[in-house]
Amino acid sequence: MDGTLMRINTTVALAALSLSLATGCREQPAAPVASHIYTNGNVITLDGTRGTVEALAVADGKILAVGSQAEVLPYQGGATQLIDLDGKTLLPGFVDAHSHLSGVAIQAISANLLPAPDGPVNNISALQQTLRDYMASSAVVAEHGIVIGFNYDDSQLDELRHPTRHDLDAVSTELPVVVLHQSGHMGAYNSLALEMVGIGPESADPAGGIIEREADGKTPSGVLQENAHFAVIYKLMPEFTEAQYSEVLRAGTAIYAANGFTTVQDGKTDLKTLETFATLSARGIFDLDVVSYVDLTSGSEDPLMQGPLLSPSYTHNFRIGGVKLTLDGSPQGKTAWFTQPYLSPPRGQAESYAGYGAFTNAEALKWISLAYENDWQLLVHTNGDAAIDQLLSAVDTATAAHPGTDRRTVMIHGQFLRQDQMPKLNALEIFPALFPMHTFYWGDWHRDSVAGLERAENISPTGWMVEQGMKFSIHSDAPVAFPSSMRILHSAVNRTTRSGAVLGKRHQLNSLDALKAMTIWPAFQHFEEQAKGSLVVGKLADLVILDKNPLTESPDDILSIRVLETIKEGRTIYSAPH
Repeated sequence: MDGTLMRINTTVALAALSLSLATGCREQPAAPVASHIYTNGNVITLDGTRGTVEALAVADGKILAVGSQAEVLPYQGGATQLIDLDGKTLLPGFVDAHSHLSGVAIQAISANLLPAPDGPVNNISALQQTLRDYMASSAVVAEHGIVIGFNYDDSQLDELRHPTRHDLDAVSTELPVVVLHQSGHMGAYNSLALEMVGIGPESADPAGGIIEREADGKTPSGVLQENAHFAVIYKLMPEFTEAQYSEVLRAGTAIYAANGFTTVQDGKTDLKTLETFATLSARGIFDLDVVSYVDLTSGSEDPLMQGPLLSPSYTHNFRIGGVKLTLDGSPQGKTAWFTQPYLSPPRGQAESYAGYGAFTNAEALKWISLAYENDWQLLVHTNGDAAIDQLLSAVDTATAAHPGTDRRTVMIHGQFLRQDQMPKLNALEIFPALFPMHTFYWGDWHRDSVAGLERAENISPTGWMVEQGMKFSIHSDAPVAFPSSMRILHSAVNRTTRSGAVLGKRHQLNSLDALKAMTIWPAFQHFEEQAKGSLVVGKLADLVILDKNPLTESPDDILSIRVLETIKEGRTIYSAPH
């Protein structure tokens, strides 16, 4: 070797050795210490590389370590809380794929008109008595002078009809009485309520809505459908103070937390609610994340849509995620828009009745194009296949005009999606947020009255999504259905109806895919997959503890699994009573 080169190499080696020795003499940075370590359980990571492991560590509200106890316990320090799961199951906090927090909040202070198994109202007499009992005890009635009932379902009432203004006048003629259908797409009003919102015999049906009439063809029966209902319902809602609405919202979020949700959606937020959310969130009322999708048709010019809350990041646990558009109605209420007639049309409709859309094709394209021009994430409510056709056509046109952006447009519900629509849905990268809870709540009704067996078998066709390798989510649409995480899971896995029949065996999910559709896939839907939805180092410590393992329990027993604790960024926000 050349002597000069040897001297250079020797000098470099000595310098490296000196640096190494000096570094070794200095104090090394302390290893991170966990605030909490969960051990001795079934930790379902929903991370394809890890599967189910034994333990998880949390520090500063994020996941510090996940794996075997040998891998995780070294992060224990003197102040670490060591939690023995004792064989219980830990998994990511559930991400609400679609619901209406503001509606759940109002539901929490209204008369419960749900039918069995969620409530007491199975006939109109029971509905009337429930409203009378509510009137006698409700602070809302005493202070605001209105009677509000939530979630009656004509398909489950013995009479198989909606309550009329006469039925509600029998409850009160001195106070307005409003009862909201379980679909959220219609309501029944007593005579005083109709008078207060200016609806009478001369009132015309609005575009995309129907004022149901009595036998004379003119007098309103009390039932308002779709845009006829949406146009007036907010005029009757109580004017809560900020303090009152804060308590109402806390009651709503507590329901989600008790069901293991750490992220909640408010779909189609009206402007008044949006402004209240923004104000109250700044005061720290939310202990879980709330993402709002603003009503596109009324909120597109609101200043908040140009402000910092329209962001992928949360401020005080609140953000605006985008906008929502509704293209049709409710299949159980027989207002969804089909290409084929209803099996049994509603009273007063012809045999050819197939529901109706909320907009013309030109109007739908106008609104969808507006969202695309502004790069707002768009959620689109479509239940019937005709509405889905309208969605696919408008998105195709809007995408061609505004290409190249990862928008993750979401098809909300997609109940009666046809198989021939799947290729275009996939090609347009429209994310399906499906509603398999319908198989339990209205599966028998869809089969026997709404659409017949063939169409009903394929409601919320999750099996087609699995076959295509598509991500999708599943939801409760609360307050349409109670936001029970285990009912969502059970319905998607079993697809059993109220009568016990299996509806759409091809679309039964395995428990793992159903859990993904409640965690990592809806996190992707919301552009939040880097922070939520799986138990991976660096993600938020949004967690839920269950008493049993959904991956090993019999599908029939999923409904009996209990949420024991819900944890948001390392902090317990719900703990089940002992």
